[in-house]
Amino acid sequence: MLRDVLTQKGLSNREAEVAELVVKGLSNKEVANQLFVTEKTVKFHLTNIYKKMNVKSRAQLIVWCMPYQSFVETPAQNAVVRPQGINPAVNNIQQMPQNNLQNRESDATNLTAGSANINFGGNTGTGNGNGGDIGTGF
Repeated sequence: MLRDVLTQKGLSNREAEVAELVVKGLSNKEVANQLFVTEKTVKFHLTNIYKKMNVKSRAQLIVWCMPYQSFVETPAQNAVVRPQGINPAVNNIQQMPQNNLQNRESDATNLTAGSANINFGGNTGTGNGNGGDIGTGF
């Protein structure tokens, strides 16, 4: 859709291709690599594009093209892959009890992650900011 609008505005097919890649956020070097041309050629095309589109910068070109840009993403682009089983200790972290304030200090020194018991040792502090505190106090 964007390419059709750009060619109707008088851009050549190559200029429209460059403009599309710029609008997608590619740098001049990335555009050059993708189109197998030099950066100087990309800059030349951009100069022509700016004149034909009556814009003065890359940002203005992007803003001009936004209404014609397709923002539909495929599910693969949105998918979050969360690996399972790589480290069972990470996948099975047990939560520290929050309901008993008296146990919080001892719970903070010994945490269980899966089958691993992590001992932070010593005094976690009094929570009054007088040293030995972890974080801002318990």
